Order: sequence, then structure tokens, then C-alpha cells
Amino acid sequence: MSFGITKTIPADEGIAQVESLYDGSVDEYEFHMAGTPSKLGVGDYVYTIFEHKIRGRLQITRLEGGAVNPKSGKPRTLVFVRAPGERLDEPIPRKGHQGTRYYDGADWPS
Repeated sequence: MSFGITKTIPADEGIAQVESLYDGSVDEYEFHMAGTPSKLGVGDYVYTIFEHKIRGRLQITRLEGGAVNPKSGKPRTLVFVRAPGERLDEPIPRKGHQGTRYYDGADWPS
């Protein structure tokens, strides 16, 4: 299993944003999560969810604390990943899942 977090890509960002993470058009991408992650580290993964399905994963290259959510003013951590990532041939359903959650990668094909 490969530990990490799941991140939902908002529908208004569109499938093109998701595809860019896996097609080689970007080298690095920045996600964020609230607060300071207690379980997450470099080498773990961000599993991307779009339209209630895990689409792929990207390996974390660095975590940067000290950022602030521009809307709420609350602290957050920037999570940088290497792209392109690994895209699934068949997405894994994750109905009802939104936002950020820790994930043990149990459903990821071996």
C-alpha cells in the first residue's frame, strides 16, 4: 500500500486540469491542506479525485508550512507533487468523498 491523501479537484476546474497532471504538460503541481499534516511526508502520494472517482496519484516532493488560506486566514500547508503522475486505466469510485482525507492506498492496483 502507498500512504497519502486524497484531494478532490473541483468540478469548475474541469477535466482538463486533471488531465494536465498526467499528460506531461506540467512538471510540478501545488495542492494545499489545512493546518500542519501530522502523518504526511515526502515520498507519500496525493490521490486525485474528480467526479467522485480516484483518477490517479502523484508523489509528494516537498511540504511547505506557513501558508495562509486567503479566504479564512487559517494556516495551511502547501503540498508539492511531481508530475506527470500515475493515471489509472479504470478510475476507482469514491462517491460522497470531498476535500482532503488521509488514504492508505488500499484500492490502488498492484
